[in-house]
Amino acid sequence: MSERTVRGVELGEIPGTRRLLLFAVGVVFWGWLLVRWTHDLFVAPGVNTSDREPFVPPEIFANGAASLEKLAAGGGPLAGVYGTLAGLFDFLAFGMSVMPELATGARLTVLLTVLSILLGLVIAVPLAVARTYGGAVSRWVALTYTELLRGTPLLAQLFVLYFGLPTSQVVRLVPGVGTGIVPRAAVWVAVIGFTINSSAYQAEYIRSALQSVESGQMTAARSVGLSRLESIRHVILPQGLRYAIPGWTNELVYLVKYSSLAAFIAVTELFKRADSIASDTIRVIDIYLWVAILYLALVLTLSVAMSRFEARVSIPGVGSPGERD
Repeated sequence: MSERTVRGVELGEIPGTRRLLLFAVGVVFWGWLLVRWTHDLFVAPGVNTSDREPFVPPEIFANGAASLEKLAAGGGPLAGVYGTLAGLFDFLAFGMSVMPELATGARLTVLLTVLSILLGLVIAVPLAVARTYGGAVSRWVALTYTELLRGTPLLAQLFVLYFGLPTSQVVRLVPGVGTGIVPRAAVWVAVIGFTINSSAYQAEYIRSALQSVESGQMTAARSVGLSRLESIRHVILPQGLRYAIPGWTNELVYLVKYSSLAAFIAVTELFKRADSIASDTIRVIDIYLWVAILYLALVLTLSVAMSRFEARVSIPGVGSPGERD
């Protein structure tokens, strides 16, 4: 197979029609998000989040729900079916009415996830190289860093950064923070926390991947005149990072979900938005069902995208997904 498994299913085994449908759903979902974000940031920047108009009018589904409720109230053998459909239409009407707020929260969720995993990767690569090829001191430092961060709860790390250390005060000193489209200090504290935590886990994924590269690769690289550092940079890392993509994908999925912890330091990401809507509307089950749908859409589309990315960058005989099975 040239494509990695996602949730236990080989993408290469999925029928073409289903793969096309999956792709179409992803395009529609991300297309809606991007259009919504662009509209909110540049077309209606001064409008309160709760006052933004949804792209699909809720009245369409609300009127359908009212009509179905009347049919259900009339009795008859299909009254139960009408009642169920009325509930579904009411659920859809509620979802459309809160989508602008949820989309705003999803923007922060994606921002936290993308920034944290990319910045974490920058830290993780040197850590993994130090653990695998470094001297005694560098190995000890890298080991201490990774075990300390992996051994303590992420929420506790966020609390220390936000409440225990003057991190937010320092971030506020950076010009532009909290103005215009630049997020406020709490968001950047969350990015710092997620980055540090994610870098420890990514370092372990990459270290394991580097150890999967045949030891003879280093010998061969040195034999053609490359230094130890050049051998790692030009020979070992290009192979090892390909092996690390499945673990890196898992970390990306985890970060999407763990980003909800930023709500505890007043970051209005997707979960925090949903919590506020639940308090205002008392429709707790409905709002969290919609949030679950959005999280699931984020996770599935990102997983499929990473699977395609892995297949695209794979080299036959070097980090090819099918050859690692």
